[in-house]
Amino acid sequence: MASFIERILRTGEKRTLKRLRQYADAVNAVEDDFKNLTDAELRAETDAFKEQIADGVSLNVLLPEAFAAVREAASRTVGLRHFDVQLMGGAALHEGMIAEMKTGEGKTLVATAPAYLNALTGNAVHIVTVNDYLAEYQSELMGRIFRFLGMTTGVISSGQPPSERKAQYDADITYGTNNEFGFDYLRDNMVMSKDNMVQRGHGFAIVDEIDSILIDEARTPLIISGPAQGGVSGWYSQFAALAPRLKRDIDYEIDEKKRTVSVLESGIDKVEDWLGIDNLYESANTPLIGHLNNAIRAKELFLRGREYEIIDGEVRIVDEHTGRMLPGRRLSDGLHQAIEAKEKVKVQPENQTLASITLQNYFRKYDKLSGMTGTAETEAGEFMSTYELAVVPIPTHRDVQREDRQDLVYKNEKGKFAAVVEDVVERHKKGQPILIGTTSIEKSEYVSKLLAKAGVKHEVLNAKNYAREAAIIADAGRLGAVTVATNMAGRGTDIILGGNAEFAAVAEMNRRGLDPEEDAEEYEAVWAEVFAKAQAASEEEREAVKAAGGLYVLGTERHESRRIDNQLRGRSGRQGDPGESRFYLSMTDDLLRLFNAGMAQRVMSMSNYPDDMPLEAKMVSKAIERAQATVEERNTQQRKDVLKYDQVMNSQREAIYADRRQILEGENLETRIHEFIEDSISAIVDEAYMLESSEEVDGDQLWQNLRALYPISLSQEDIEQELGDLSSLKPADLKRELISDAKVLYGLREEELGAEQLRELERRVLLESIGQKWQEHLYEMDYLREGVGLRAMAQRDPLVEYQREGHTMFQSMMQAIREDTVHKLFHLKIRKPEVKVGSQMPGVAADFSQIANFGNRQQQPLQFSGPSAEAPGSTTTQTRAADGQRVKTQQKSRTDRKTAQREARKAAKKARRDS
Repeated sequence: MASFIERILRTGEKRTLKRLRQYADAVNAVEDDFKNLTDAELRAETDAFKEQIADGVSLNVLLPEAFAAVREAASRTVGLRHFDVQLMGGAALHEGMIAEMKTGEGKTLVATAPAYLNALTGNAVHIVTVNDYLAEYQSELMGRIFRFLGMTTGVISSGQPPSERKAQYDADITYGTNNEFGFDYLRDNMVMSKDNMVQRGHGFAIVDEIDSILIDEARTPLIISGPAQGGVSGWYSQFAALAPRLKRDIDYEIDEKKRTVSVLESGIDKVEDWLGIDNLYESANTPLIGHLNNAIRAKELFLRGREYEIIDGEVRIVDEHTGRMLPGRRLSDGLHQAIEAKEKVKVQPENQTLASITLQNYFRKYDKLSGMTGTAETEAGEFMSTYELAVVPIPTHRDVQREDRQDLVYKNEKGKFAAVVEDVVERHKKGQPILIGTTSIEKSEYVSKLLAKAGVKHEVLNAKNYAREAAIIADAGRLGAVTVATNMAGRGTDIILGGNAEFAAVAEMNRRGLDPEEDAEEYEAVWAEVFAKAQAASEEEREAVKAAGGLYVLGTERHESRRIDNQLRGRSGRQGDPGESRFYLSMTDDLLRLFNAGMAQRVMSMSNYPDDMPLEAKMVSKAIERAQATVEERNTQQRKDVLKYDQVMNSQREAIYADRRQILEGENLETRIHEFIEDSISAIVDEAYMLESSEEVDGDQLWQNLRALYPISLSQEDIEQELGDLSSLKPADLKRELISDAKVLYGLREEELGAEQLRELERRVLLESIGQKWQEHLYEMDYLREGVGLRAMAQRDPLVEYQREGHTMFQSMMQAIREDTVHKLFHLKIRKPEVKVGSQMPGVAADFSQIANFGNRQQQPLQFSGPSAEAPGSTTTQTRAADGQRVKTQQKSRTDRKTAQREARKAAKKARRDS
C-alpha cells in the first residue's frame, strides 16, 4: 500500500525535473551577458527588475535573468558559483515545493536565488533555519550577495528588543528560526499599538531542514505564557520527596511508549497514609492527583542528561530531535515545576497560556511556502496533506560514493560500546576522521569517557557546549579528527573533508576586526585573498583525508525516525567524496526494547551467546524496520491530533487577531460600541426573563446587573410607572427604554471627554478587554482539552465535543468582551495630572497618560467608579475625612449630572414619539 501511495505522489516527477532543468538551461543561456556587466551595472539590474514587476511582468518570466544575476553576484562576493542542480533546487523553491537535496549540495546557496527573486516584489521573504547560529552565519555570508545587488538582509535572534526586531523584519530578506518567527507573530497580536508590531506580513518562506521543523517539531505548539495567579505551591517539594519512596510495578506502572504513569492501589494507600488524608480522589483533593502523577513522571520519564540539563541552577529542556538546548522553554501543566523540585533547584511559579499556535498553522499563513532538506521522501504524504507541499528530489552534482555498511547488533550495550571503541581506535590510527552519533547527552559523555580511557583525542558536541558547535563541525572533517555528537550534528551543518574553508576565512576576517556591513568595501577587497588561502590549505589536507577513506560516520543507536538516521549518514559522502557509515546496535537499545520486546527478550535469554560477537543482522533488521515504522506512525498520529484540535482554536484565533488588527489600524469603533451597549443590555434582560417564571421577575437583581454594566439613571419605579409591571412587560419594550437610557448617558460621556478622546479610549479599552478575555478563554480551552478525552468512554467523539463546547465557550467570551468593554467605558475615571503654577494647562488629551499602558500588568491599576471596582491604594480609597469639601463638590456634580441626564432622556423620548 505504501509503495502504491509513493508511486502516486511521484507521478509527474520526471516532468517537474524536466521543467526545472529548462529553467537552469535558460539561466545558462544568459550567464555570459551578466558576466560582462560591471559591478554598478549588475547592481542596477535590481532596479530594472522591480520596474518590470511594476509593469506587470511575472516572476516566472524574470526568473532566468534574476537567477543569473544572483549567480554572478555570488561568484564576485563569496567566491561560489551556483551549480545547475542548485539552480534547479532554487526554481523548485520558487514554485513552492520542497527540494530534497543531499547533504553537502549547498542548500544555503540554493536559497539565495529564489529569495532574491521573490524579494523584488517588496513582500516579506523569510529564510527559516534550525538555530540562531545558522541564521546569523547565513545572513552574514549570503547577505553579502544580497547587499551587492542592492538588497538588505536582517536576522532575528533571541534577546533582540522590539525596535531592533522591527528593523530586521523591514529588510528585504530576513533570516531567523521557526520559533522566533512564530513567537513574534503571537506577540504582534498582543500589542496595544500598531507601532509595536514587528512583522510586516507573510509573503514567502524558505524553510531549511523543513522536515525537522514542520514534521519533528510540529508535535509541540508554540506557547507564550505568563505567571499564573498565586505563588509557588508547596506540594511540588512534598511530592518530590514522596515519589522516591514509591516502587515501580508495585505502587505504579509506567508506559514508556506513551510516556504515561498509572498509580496502583498500593501506591494510593501509601500516599493517603503519608499525607494523612482519607481519600485521594475526593473532589477537594483533585489537584493532588496531578502533583503525584507529575512527581512520578519526573522521576521515571524525565532524566537529566537526556530530556533536560541543569544550567546555572535552572532546568533547561533539551530538544529530543536535535540535542540542542531550548532556553526559555518550559514544560506545561506543572511538570517543569515537578522536575525542579526533584532536582532541588528553585521552583519557578506556574504559568498560564497567553497565546499559542501550532507550527503547522503558523507556516500555513505564508502566501507561498517552500523548503529544503536531505530527507523528505518518507514524509511526502504528510507534507502534501498538511501543507500542500510536493517533494521533488534534485539530482546530486556528483554521484554519492559513500558505503553504507550493514548494521552490527550486539547482545547488550557492554559488547556494543567495546566494539565501537575498538573500531574507532583502529581507524583513528590511519588518520580517518570519525563522527560518532549518540542519542543523548548522557550517552555522548559515556562514549567520551571510553575514548579518553583508550587514549583517543576527541571533541564532544552536545547541548552543554553548543556554543562551540560551529568550530567543532568546521574541523570535524580534518585528518584524524574524532567527534562525538548528539543529533545536533545532523541538522544544518556541513562537514567538509580537510576543514571548512568558509568558516576559517570568516574567522580570519573577524580576527582582523572587519565587519561585512560596516567595512563593506575593505571586507570585499580582502575576502578573496583570505578565502583563497583558506581553500588552498583545506584542499591540501582534503587529499590526505580522502586517501584515508573520507569521513566515517558511526551511529551508536538507531533513532526512532529513519530520517534522523539518514541525516546522520548524510554527513559523509558530500559532493562525491568517499565515505563510510555504520550503526552499532544492541538488543537493549530503547527502540528494540520498547517496540519489539519479544525479540529482545529472546536474544537476551541466550546466556551462552558471547557479549562481543555481533548477531546476524538479518535476524533483527526487519524488527528494527517494524519498530521505526511503529514509532513514525505514532508520531504522525500525534501531529494529526495536535493539528485537529488546534484547528478549532485556529478559527477562533484568526477571528480575534483579525478583530485586533482592525482596531489597531484605526477602525472607528463608535458604531460597534453602540451595538455592544444594545447586546449587553439585551443579554441581561433576556437572562432575567428566562431565569424567572412568567409570573414574576426579580427587579432588584435585574437592576443590580444593569448598574454593574452602566450607571443607569432609570429606576424600577420609573419603568413600572410608565410601562407597567415588570412581570407583565414585554422584554422588547424594556430593552428599548434601557438602551435609550444607556445611549443618552453615553452621549453625555462623549460630551464630558470629547469625541476624539472617547474614540481613543474605546480603542484602548476594547483591546484590553479582548486581551484579558482571550487569555481566560485559552485557560478554559486548555482545561477542556485535558478532560475531553474521557468523553470517549461514553461513546462520544472527543474532537466533536471539543468543537461543540469550544464554540459555546467562544460565544460566551465574545459576550463577556462586549459587557466588559461597556462597563469600563462607562466607569473608567480619567485622572487629570496636577498642573504647577506657570506651566501650560494640559487639555483633556493629557488625561490619557493614565491609560497609555492599559494592557501592561506592571502598571498601576486603573480606577473604576462602578460597583466593586475600587482598587486598593487608589485615590477613591484614601482617607475621606480630610476631603469633606471635595465630597460636597462631587455630590453637587452628581446632582447636576443627574438633572442633565433626565433632561436628555426626556428629549430623546420626545424625539422618538415624534418620529
